[in-house]
Amino acid sequence: MTTEHFDRVIEYRLSECKRVLIEKAKEYAKGDDDKLHNFNRAAQVTGECREKAIFGFFLKHLVSVMDIVDEMNKNYIPNKDLVEEKIGDSINYLLLLEASIEDKRNKNLPF
Repeated sequence: MTTEHFDRVIEYRLSECKRVLIEKAKEYAKGDDDKLHNFNRAAQVTGECREKAIFGFFLKHLVSVMDIVDEMNKNYIPNKDLVEEKIGDSINYLLLLEASIEDKRNKNLPF
C-alpha cells in the first residue's frame, strides 16, 4: 500500500467516525446535557459503571471484527461496507470510552 493510499484510508476513516458520532448523538444523547445518556442508562440497568456499559456495547463489534479476521485466514476478503461498518463502530466505541473516562476525570469522580 502506498503512503498516499494509506493516508486516504486513515483520513476517510477519521472523518466517517466523526460523522457517525455526531449523527448518532442526535438519536441517543439527551440534548447537549448528556452525550453519554444511553451508557448512563445501561449502567443503571446493569449496576455497573458507565465504562463497563460502553465496553459491553464495544464487545459486540469487537467480536464481529474478530470473525472477519478469522474468515480472512480462510482466504475470504470481506466486502468494503462490512469492514467500514465494523471497524468504524469499534473505533467509535473506543472514542466514547475515552470521552467517558475524561468526563469523570474532569468531574473528579472516584468511580
